[in-house]
Formats: sequence, C-alpha cells, structure tokens
Amino acid sequence: MRSRARHTALALSAAAVAPLALAAAPAEASPAVSPAVSSARAINVHRGGPARSFSFTAGRAGEALIGFTASAPGVSWARKGAESAVVSIAVDGRHVTDLVVPSSDPTPRSLALGHVARGRHKVTLRFAKGSAPAASRVRLARTGVRMPAADQRVLRYAPVVVGRTGWPLGDPYQNATTDTPLIAWHETRPAATPGHEIIEYSVVWSNEDGGTDTPALMARWGRTTDIEWIYRVEVDAKGNRVEGTGEYQAPAHATLKFTGKYEADHPVLQTCTSNNNMCDVVTPDSPLRFMPDVTATRPADRTREYVMDQQPWTYRVMAQEMLREGKIENPSDPATTAVGDQRTYLYVEFAKTTGAATGTGSVPGVALGVRLKSDPSRLYRSDHDQPTWSIDRDGPVATTVELPAGTKASDIASVEALRRPTGIGDDGAPATVTSVNRGFFLDASYLPQPSFLAWKGSAALTPQAPSAVLWRP
Repeated sequence: MRSRARHTALALSAAAVAPLALAAAPAEASPAVSPAVSSARAINVHRGGPARSFSFTAGRAGEALIGFTASAPGVSWARKGAESAVVSIAVDGRHVTDLVVPSSDPTPRSLALGHVARGRHKVTLRFAKGSAPAASRVRLARTGVRMPAADQRVLRYAPVVVGRTGWPLGDPYQNATTDTPLIAWHETRPAATPGHEIIEYSVVWSNEDGGTDTPALMARWGRTTDIEWIYRVEVDAKGNRVEGTGEYQAPAHATLKFTGKYEADHPVLQTCTSNNNMCDVVTPDSPLRFMPDVTATRPADRTREYVMDQQPWTYRVMAQEMLREGKIENPSDPATTAVGDQRTYLYVEFAKTTGAATGTGSVPGVALGVRLKSDPSRLYRSDHDQPTWSIDRDGPVATTVELPAGTKASDIASVEALRRPTGIGDDGAPATVTSVNRGFFLDASYLPQPSFLAWKGSAALTPQAPSAVLWRP
C-alpha cells in the first residue's frame, strides 16, 4: 500500500503585494533580465545545456506567477517523437512546476510559482526529462514574474497537480505526450455560512485516454479536450481556509474529502486515472508537476468551453492529439459517426432549459441541425441521430456539427434546434432554447475563426413541434 504523506498546512497572509523587480542572477549562466515586471529579452533553454536563471524581488510575501511566450523549434503535438519539450521550473532551488511546450509556434503561457516570502528569489529553468527526441531547445520570450494583488486569495489555495504515472509500471512522463494539462481557472460561489465562499478549481486537459468516447465528446461537449473540476474549498470572511472543507474529484467522479499533503495552503493532488480524475495520495518519485495559473474565470451564463475560447491555442493542441493518436476519420465523412477532420465542424455554444414532464419516459435532449444552401433538404445533426448524443443538461452547453470539408459560414442556410428523447419513451417535457452565444470554424492551423453566430429568443421544442429554426444569414 502506498504511504500517505501529510503535514500541517501553513497559514499565509492574503495581503496585496507590490510589483516585482527582476534582475539577472549571477550564479548561473543567464541572459540579462530587465528590472521591469516583464523581460523583453528571451531565455533559451537547451537540451544538455546549462540551466538558465534570473532573480526577482518580492515586495511582500504572497503568491507569484511566471509568464512568457513559449516555443520549441522542431516540436509538434501532432507528430510522434516530436510531441513536446519540457522545462522544469524551480524557485530558490525547489522544483515548483513543469512547462510542457507542445508547439514551435510562440504561445502565451502563465504558471504559478506558489508562495514566496518577501525579498529576493531566484527562478531556475532547466531542459527536463520527458522531452520528445525531436526537441532540442525551448525559447521563452518576455519572461517575467508578477504577484497580482487582486488574485491572491484564489492563487493561495490552488492545487498542485502531479503528473499521471500509471504507477508502478506506467510511463512517469506520459503527460508530456498525452492528456497534458493545458489551462486552469477558478469559480466562486457563496457558502452556507454567511460571509464564506467556495472556491472551485478546474483544469482543461488535451484529451482523456479513458472515459467518454471521442465522437460523443464532440456531440455532447463540443470538443475533445477533457474538462474537470479537481478541487474546491471553503474560505471564511478573512480569506482563511475552513479546516476539513477541501474536496476533490476522485476516480469514478466521486467527490471525496481531501486528506493529503499541503504545500503551504496548496493541496497536492495527482492525476491518477485515464480520464483525469484525482487522487490525494501521490506515487513516489513522480517527476512531473503542474501549477497552472488559475486566475481566469468565466461568466455565469457561458460554458466551461469559454475558457478555451479565450486561449485559442488549446483547440490546436486538442486537434493535434486526435491526429497523432489516429482518432480522425480519413477522408472525413459527415454521414458517419466517426470523428472527422476537426476543421470541418461548426463549434456552437447555446443555452437551454427543460420544463416539467407531462408523462413518463426519457427526458428530452437538444441537438443542433445545419442546412447548407447547396442542398437545404439535407440536415446535418450534431448528434448524428444518436439519442444519447443529444444534450439533456440545462444552462449554457456546447456542441459541434460535422459538415462537408470546405464548408464556410457563407454556405450555411440555417441552424436549427432539434428535440430528441435520450432513451426509451418521452416524458413530454418541453425544451426551450434561449440563445446561441457563438459559432465558429477552425482555420487551417486549427485555431478558432471569429464567431459568426449569435441569436437570442425563446424557441420552445415539444413532442408536437420538435424543431425550430434559430438562425438564418
């Protein structure tokens, strides 16, 4: 049985902190770093080369973030043997986080460095094990450290995510080639105790090797990334953690009390399943760890996919993993249920509610249908006419509709909402669509093009009237 390491959490101040002064650290080979919050000069970390370092000065104790534009020449998440380059990041000699760089294209990235004391600190960057054979160098442009005063409470309790290892016989560096954590964010809501709040943290992974199959992900969730909440905690009116309130999403999507190890107030969790659920017991000598920047959030009336929309590069990584893992039908055919080229899909976010049942049977889901000007008699459905692929959850939701290769926004004649019971029978409940928030295609580089879809209204779908046109050009 694996041992459970525990120690007492340290109390931290949530006070606002001043901007940082950056300076080159003389102890190791390092480029000169501007004394501004962001350095205008790039840092290059080479395979087999010396570590690179720079210093920063924290005016007060608190939570720090490091930001840069990262690229790795010769690297592509789409190619086996060239998936990524990994950079290990340490603060004052302590390994705090890793950066997986999946592209040769410069990409803005932001990571947490955890709690730092007031005073001078040294950040050290090393080319790490787990990097693909094709990777030889990582370029980090505009590198800088900051301590955002407004986000200190959110950063203070953010989890450390230890990489998946498949212990004891798996690949300890597998998150450098599959299901890598891309971005994270937080959400807050009032707790039962007046003045207290719940902070919940979620992560977007590039995919999930287990769990929902790929065609159903596209139909029911509008992407092939995996998005999961991983940890939540209650804090009091002074911003202190309420003991015993930490919870995490465990295997089989169970919600369990966190009883693991803390680093300061950061719970240490490990991705321990093929569908990216968490364990609070960490396997020995796990080499990869991630502290994503969690300061982003989303509007209450938007889907979780909204955070991907704000970081368009995540769609490219998503698509490239599907290509490398052979999960894309070639040639693409919208008449089949297999996932085709992800550039042939219309990515739509809409909002819906379900009314009261009037009988017995399955609840209704909603799918979207698209008709093209070239053949308006043919309807392309997001659910591919599979009952369980329509969407029965309410609120803002996302889906995709596969269309013939080369379809453009100007080719679309209409977008329709389609009511479909999800199982045996029909409980008669109406399903009402109230908005379409965005709709876009991916460009040749798998990046989202500007949205061209928007609609607000009330389209009530019933057994007697199961479809409605939401949008026409």
